[in-house]
Amino acid sequence: MSRPLEGKLAIVTGASRGLGACLARHLATKGANVVINYTSESSTAAAKHLAQEIETSHYVKSVVVQVDITTVEGPGKLIEAAKSTFTKDGKFQIDILVNNAGVVNPAPMGSVTLADFNVTFDLNARAPLFVVQAALPYLPNDRSGRIINVSSITTSMGFWWQSSYAGAKGALEAMTRVWARELGERCTVNSINPGAMATGMYTSLPQEMLEKVWSLNYMAPLAAPRESVDSPETVEAAKALGGRPAYLEEVAGIIGLLCMPEAGWITGQVIGSNGGGVMTKG
Repeated sequence: MSRPLEGKLAIVTGASRGLGACLARHLATKGANVVINYTSESSTAAAKHLAQEIETSHYVKSVVVQVDITTVEGPGKLIEAAKSTFTKDGKFQIDILVNNAGVVNPAPMGSVTLADFNVTFDLNARAPLFVVQAALPYLPNDRSGRIINVSSITTSMGFWWQSSYAGAKGALEAMTRVWARELGERCTVNSINPGAMATGMYTSLPQEMLEKVWSLNYMAPLAAPRESVDSPETVEAAKALGGRPAYLEEVAGIIGLLCMPEAGWITGQVIGSNGGGVMTKG
């Protein structure tokens, strides 16, 4: 039986670990070939292991591309590396592009430094723009392409200490709407807005910030932990956060749905991906 994304090419940035790695696996289960992008040398072993796992388990092709997409030449190098591997009979097409790579850098507004602000905006907002620009010549011309930008719940909630992060993700959401119009004959363009995810990232947040967001997380209807279902680690995390973090598979599954042919009438949207932490009226 043919899989829904059989033979399609997906590029996922920030894919050596966390949500990106989970998404790479998820898309591979649907038949997509996957380009795993990462930056740090310390992630090389994990990225290569992931690519091998994907190929062995799902009978697709996967390659790793180590490149810093925040550099001037980085986005072009990423696309050219994919092109050198996946060109067939002189043809190369990027069917799915997920701008997943991101960085948080939380700080009270009065303590935000220019250096941290630039780092946060460079990866969360500027890099996706130029990755899409580099991919533009290779997107489909029949509306079948998919671009998904990973944003954050904080753009809607105004979380404390998130001036640069929320600002950068807000810019990404705004560009999502612009690209949806400009690329309407090529692909759909959507964002998702997850809250806390089971990556462990929240454990590095200051206790003061965790206390401030506790009541907001508590309001998410699907974030209530279930001791008979959720792992002990997840139940403990819920105590610190006010609600359980999303399992990576839950968020990856939402992105996977947006990549399906049946999602071809959805574009320019921010898709809720936070267990009801943010509810919007369309």
